[in-house]
Amino acid sequence: MSTSQNTHEQTQFSKQADLTAKLVGLHVSKYNKNTIFLIILSVLSIIGLIGLIVKITNDGFDNPAKWGYYVTFVVFLLTTVQAAPMVAIAPFIAKGHWNRSISKVAQLFAPLGLINLLLFIPVLCVLPSLSDGRRTLWFFESLKMNAYMPHIITLISFICLVLLGIALLWISTVPDFAVLRENSKNTYNKKLFSILSNRWIGTSKQWFTQKHRIGILGAFYFMTLVILNFQISSDFAMSLIPGWIDSLYPATHTANSFQAGVATVIIAMYALRKWGGCKDFIGFDQFWALGKLMFALSLMWVWFFFSSFIIFWYGAKPTEKAIIELSMTGPYFIPFLGSAFLLFILPLLTMPFNRIRRSILGPTILAFFILIGSFLDRLRIYVPAYQLSDHPNKHNFYLPDVPKTILPDIPDLMIIVGGISAVILTYILLTKFIPVVSIWQQKELSLYKIHKKFHRTEVLVLGKPE
Repeated sequence: MSTSQNTHEQTQFSKQADLTAKLVGLHVSKYNKNTIFLIILSVLSIIGLIGLIVKITNDGFDNPAKWGYYVTFVVFLLTTVQAAPMVAIAPFIAKGHWNRSISKVAQLFAPLGLINLLLFIPVLCVLPSLSDGRRTLWFFESLKMNAYMPHIITLISFICLVLLGIALLWISTVPDFAVLRENSKNTYNKKLFSILSNRWIGTSKQWFTQKHRIGILGAFYFMTLVILNFQISSDFAMSLIPGWIDSLYPATHTANSFQAGVATVIIAMYALRKWGGCKDFIGFDQFWALGKLMFALSLMWVWFFFSSFIIFWYGAKPTEKAIIELSMTGPYFIPFLGSAFLLFILPLLTMPFNRIRRSILGPTILAFFILIGSFLDRLRIYVPAYQLSDHPNKHNFYLPDVPKTILPDIPDLMIIVGGISAVILTYILLTKFIPVVSIWQQKELSLYKIHKKFHRTEVLVLGKPE
């Protein structure tokens, strides 16, 4: 072996060691000064729990109309928090490089689905059984099936999604746990990381199986997320509204969740870059890439919406007119207008400009508004759906009169604030045990990139893994 080859290997080893030390140091030093913020989040989470107890005690489960905003919030968490891991799954399958710094940022949202799973239990108690006579996809009268089949199947899908997310996060973090095991000075942490690393030593077989497991789990997570969106939108929304038949809405529901999931990750990226010490790893490239993806998904929103709306508008049957009035032009016109503006019009007016799109703050602000728009979009569907639970014509094909707008009560607001606080609190606590920037992916990236001189400048050359 020549002297130049030895020098190159020594330099590469030195870079790898420095990178490992920097990432381990970032993980150890993070969030030491956020005690007050964590206490505030804990208090707000407890307030949300109190609000849920008060709501169950006062309203019970016999009046679904009182639970419209609660169901809206649970579905909102499904289409934001539980859709966020897709930002890590899709680029990994495509063998992209730009997402290596943020893959763990997205995957850390997967275990938060456990919070939403617990919040989903009251929703199951509120949803009427199939014996109430409403129209569904289950052919209840013909097949004589269990009256609670939508509850059972949806709960199974929910549990599978949460378990797949946790497994995906653990499998992708095993090499990082091994690094922390070797670099930890605390005896308790060393034992913990030894268990979590599952005897990882980095053999070729371990790397081969690990990457294939990530791909398989990611594919199953995607399929389960699509299935769950289909079940929620069909059984927990459309079946409760008389005359609403829209074969495209489950796909619309899923596509909108991807848009909200990207927005969720962008906000988390900004917070970690500004307050989490990740400025050296989460930079312009990541915001630019996700900003373009978020803009594309915003354009998809109007395509899905128009494809459904044109059928109702052009058909102009009494039932179709009632659906348009219920969710768009009637009592929930303001939420519809807000969702249309924030999910489509605002991105269309801002993202084409380079100064906004090619920045860090621009996509972050837009992501915040998209999350608000996503909540309003869910509100205009799920609140009236549960409001119609006591309607005298709820089992007919025609809705002769549209109910008035209802507003959230104090327990609803407590649950929403407390639920968001619990999600943020749990995410921060997870980063104390799981590196928010993947160590092994950064080290692998350093092997694929090199800066080479090109005429009078220097360019970055990136290699493909396979």
